[in-house]
Amino acid sequence: MPIIALTGGIAAGKSTVSGRLAELGAHVISADDLVRQSQRAGSPTLTAIEKRFGIGVIGSDGELDRAALGRIVFDDAIARADLEAIVHPAIQAEYATQVETVFRSNPAAIIIYDIPLLVESNRIDDFDAVIVLSCDPKIRRDRLVQLRGMSSKEAQSRIDSQASEHDRLSIADWTIDTSDSVEATIAQTDALWAELCAAYRV
Repeated sequence: MPIIALTGGIAAGKSTVSGRLAELGAHVISADDLVRQSQRAGSPTLTAIEKRFGIGVIGSDGELDRAALGRIVFDDAIARADLEAIVHPAIQAEYATQVETVFRSNPAAIIIYDIPLLVESNRIDDFDAVIVLSCDPKIRRDRLVQLRGMSSKEAQSRIDSQASEHDRLSIADWTIDTSDSVEATIAQTDALWAELCAAYRV
């Protein structure tokens, strides 16, 4: 059962591509979803986060206030390392559980792991192959401004905090250029799925 990483910079179109791959028959696991699940209200992970970062990162509904936490850890390497030490074990446990569930139900499945920070987390060797979404950082910055309401400065800061386009492309087994229309991205995704099925004899 191949496990293939899907990665790309912020606003590169990972949701579009992973959604289409799921429609085509892939079993998609999202790292962002695992993070949210591990930090839900009442979880040991959220309790540990509150203990380390204070009540200010907990919303009135008892859930994590991600914006508040983000403001603390974004420019503080020590705080970010502390957060990762709390969160990563829980994410890995949930990831292993989901992989095992898929394997039991369909040993021949292709799993796509949508992991934005693959290069940054140095987990490349954990996967059978890597799909990289390639998109000019200027286009991604414009998307963040237009679609997510960020300022140009904030958008550029988010992009600069991640691995470079060059570093991501250097680990790619397959690439999808997401700089054009959604339709063009979907067409490339369909073609890639056919290649994956042929490569892994699904």
